[in-house]
Amino acid sequence: MTWFPDRAARLLRRLSVLTLTVALAACSSLPMSGSPTPPPTVPVPPVDATPPGPKPAPKPPRIGLALGGGAARGFAHIGVIQVLEENGIKVDLVAGTSAGSLVAALYASGLHGKELATLAEGMDEGAITDWAFPTRGLIRGEALARYVREKTGNKTIEKMALPLGIVATDLSSGEAVMFRTGDTGTAVRASSAVPTIFQSVNIGPREYVDGGLVSPVPVRFARQMGAELIIAVDISSPPVDHPAPDALHMLLQTVAIMGRSINGFELKEADVVIRPRLDGIGSADFAARKRSIQAGREMALQMLPQIRQRIEAKTR
Repeated sequence: MTWFPDRAARLLRRLSVLTLTVALAACSSLPMSGSPTPPPTVPVPPVDATPPGPKPAPKPPRIGLALGGGAARGFAHIGVIQVLEENGIKVDLVAGTSAGSLVAALYASGLHGKELATLAEGMDEGAITDWAFPTRGLIRGEALARYVREKTGNKTIEKMALPLGIVATDLSSGEAVMFRTGDTGTAVRASSAVPTIFQSVNIGPREYVDGGLVSPVPVRFARQMGAELIIAVDISSPPVDHPAPDALHMLLQTVAIMGRSINGFELKEADVVIRPRLDGIGSADFAARKRSIQAGREMALQMLPQIRQRIEAKTR
């Protein structure tokens, strides 16, 4: 075969073009030295076009009212209840001791502050006093139980409009007991049975006396009932200088000393403590009921900013 120079030149040119094309194709398939590595592909989640729903409304704390003992000074509880109602502060449960158990039962049955005041002003002290031959107490207490049954519509404790706890003292064990079921009148009678003044009360196999001996203001029992914020009302009488030497005044002095000591521990668990100014109003001063109610109102109004602050702090 004869090889011509021009054919050889054309063949060389074609081979050069083919070689360059292959080289360029190979280079394009390899990463360039020093070039940044492309970032990995991240899938983008779909956008939820549904608008967010409304936030749940803040939930206020469950408020418990703990009403302490103090005989005739207990009318002050009514003034406190009036102020709470007038300012839209809803009580969710109530616990009471002694005189506080009477007001607690009436309030839990559905009576409002004004109705309680009307009832108090028309109360005949003789209607709740049934004298007995002196054995273990001067007053039987059954008249008080009947009064409670009548004014609460014979509702049992568990059927009240508000959850109700009534605190008494087991005479044998010395322990505080809270009644949550059963006859309301009997429970109030037991809670109010001040030794030597009222006869003790038998409920089942146990014997009970005044709840103020072990729980003058039932804060811990309101907590047991589920209260998240406790408003305690302390109407106890402070010890007096030079008490009269008769047996009744000596007993009241003894109860006052004991109650102050116990209250020092129990009231620490309350969120708000209301102490109406009841100077000059004794435990047996039923004639001062209007003054007691007004004293309760005045102190509750004074404590209202603190009550609101505590409620706001516990609202979630």
